[in-house]
Amino acid sequence: MRCDEENCNPNFSKIQTIQKYFRALHCPIRWDIIAIIGHTQKGTNEIYKELENSGETLAKSSLYYHLSELRTAGLIDVADYREEGGGAPEKLWILKTTEIHIDLLEDLNLE
Repeated sequence: MRCDEENCNPNFSKIQTIQKYFRALHCPIRWDIIAIIGHTQKGTNEIYKELENSGETLAKSSLYYHLSELRTAGLIDVADYREEGGGAPEKLWILKTTEIHIDLLEDLNLE
Protein backbone atom coordinates (compact mmCIF):
# COMPACT_ATOMS: atom_id res chain seq x y z
CA MET A 1 0.00 0.00 0.00
CA ARG A 2 1.25 3.43 -0.92
CA CYS A 3 1.74 5.66 2.11
CA ASP A 4 0.52 9.13 1.27
CA GLU A 5 -1.11 11.69 3.51
CA GLU A 6 -4.63 10.35 2.98
CA ASN A 7 -3.72 6.69 3.62
CA CYS A 8 -1.30 7.10 6.52
CA ASN A 9 -2.41 10.17 8.39
CA PRO A 10 -5.39 9.49 10.68
CA ASN A 11 -5.92 13.25 10.92
CA PHE A 12 -6.22 13.80 7.17
CA SER A 13 -9.86 14.94 7.30
CA LYS A 14 -9.04 17.44 10.06
CA ILE A 15 -6.15 18.76 8.02
CA GLN A 16 -8.46 19.17 5.02
CA THR A 17 -11.01 21.01 7.17
CA ILE A 18 -8.39 23.41 8.54
CA GLN A 19 -7.02 24.00 5.04
CA LYS A 20 -10.54 24.71 3.72
CA TYR A 21 -11.10 27.39 6.34
CA PHE A 22 -7.62 28.83 5.93
CA ARG A 23 -8.12 29.16 2.15
CA ALA A 24 -11.40 30.95 2.74
CA LEU A 25 -10.23 33.23 5.54
CA HIS A 26 -6.66 34.15 4.61
CA CYS A 27 -7.84 37.27 2.79
CA PRO A 28 -8.81 40.41 4.79
CA ILE A 29 -11.55 41.33 2.30
CA ARG A 30 -13.34 38.09 3.17
CA TRP A 31 -13.32 39.05 6.84
CA ASP A 32 -14.84 42.39 5.80
CA ILE A 33 -17.55 40.55 3.85
CA ILE A 34 -18.34 38.40 6.89
CA ALA A 35 -18.61 41.53 9.06
CA ILE A 36 -20.85 43.25 6.50
CA ILE A 37 -23.23 40.29 6.33
CA GLY A 38 -23.23 39.89 10.11
CA HIS A 39 -26.49 38.55 11.49
CA THR A 40 -28.57 39.83 8.56
CA GLN A 41 -29.10 39.13 4.88
CA LYS A 42 -27.11 41.31 2.52
CA GLY A 43 -27.40 41.54 -1.22
CA THR A 44 -24.35 41.34 -3.42
CA ASN A 45 -24.75 45.02 -4.37
CA GLU A 46 -25.05 46.05 -0.71
CA ILE A 47 -21.84 44.19 0.12
CA TYR A 48 -20.10 45.80 -2.84
CA LYS A 49 -21.24 49.30 -1.81
CA GLU A 50 -20.22 48.82 1.82
CA LEU A 51 -16.77 47.63 0.76
CA GLU A 52 -16.51 50.62 -1.57
CA ASN A 53 -17.59 53.00 1.22
CA SER A 54 -14.88 51.58 3.48
CA GLY A 55 -12.25 52.44 0.87
CA GLU A 56 -11.91 48.99 -0.71
CA THR A 57 -11.57 49.08 -4.48
CA LEU A 58 -12.28 45.85 -6.27
CA ALA A 59 -14.05 44.78 -9.41
CA LYS A 60 -17.45 43.12 -9.12
CA SER A 61 -15.91 39.95 -10.54
CA SER A 62 -13.45 39.94 -7.61
CA LEU A 63 -16.33 40.26 -5.16
CA TYR A 64 -18.08 37.30 -6.80
CA TYR A 65 -14.85 35.30 -6.45
CA HIS A 66 -14.55 36.11 -2.73
CA LEU A 67 -18.21 35.26 -2.13
CA SER A 68 -17.73 31.98 -3.98
CA GLU A 69 -14.70 31.05 -1.85
CA LEU A 70 -16.60 31.77 1.36
CA ARG A 71 -19.54 29.74 0.09
CA THR A 72 -17.34 26.81 -0.93
CA ALA A 73 -15.93 26.74 2.60
CA GLY A 74 -19.46 26.57 3.98
CA LEU A 75 -19.24 29.91 5.76
CA ILE A 76 -21.91 31.78 3.79
CA ASP A 77 -24.82 30.77 1.60
CA VAL A 78 -27.49 32.23 -0.62
CA ALA A 79 -30.62 32.83 1.46
CA ASP A 80 -32.82 34.27 -1.25
CA TYR A 81 -32.91 36.30 -4.44
CA ARG A 82 -34.05 39.86 -5.00
CA GLU A 83 -35.52 40.77 -8.36
CA GLU A 84 -35.11 44.39 -9.35
CA GLY A 85 -35.22 45.81 -12.83
CA GLY A 86 -34.97 43.52 -15.81
CA GLY A 87 -31.63 41.89 -15.08
CA ALA A 88 -30.65 38.73 -13.27
CA PRO A 89 -31.89 38.40 -9.67
CA GLU A 90 -29.48 39.61 -6.99
CA LYS A 91 -28.31 37.02 -4.46
CA LEU A 92 -28.99 37.67 -0.79
CA TRP A 93 -26.26 36.24 1.42
CA ILE A 94 -26.30 34.98 5.01
CA LEU A 95 -23.68 33.56 7.33
CA LYS A 96 -24.10 29.83 7.81
CA THR A 97 -22.10 29.90 11.01
CA THR A 98 -20.56 32.43 13.35
CA GLU A 99 -18.08 29.96 14.84
CA ILE A 100 -15.62 27.41 13.60
CA HIS A 101 -14.96 24.52 15.97
CA ILE A 102 -12.43 21.77 15.38
CA ASP A 103 -11.96 19.22 18.16
CA LEU A 104 -8.25 18.46 18.02
CA LEU A 105 -8.67 15.30 20.10
CA GLU A 106 -11.73 13.85 18.35
CA ASP A 107 -11.13 10.49 16.68
CA LEU A 108 -7.54 10.24 17.93
CA ASN A 109 -6.39 6.90 19.25
CA LEU A 110 -4.97 8.01 22.60
CA GLU A 111 -4.44 4.55 24.11
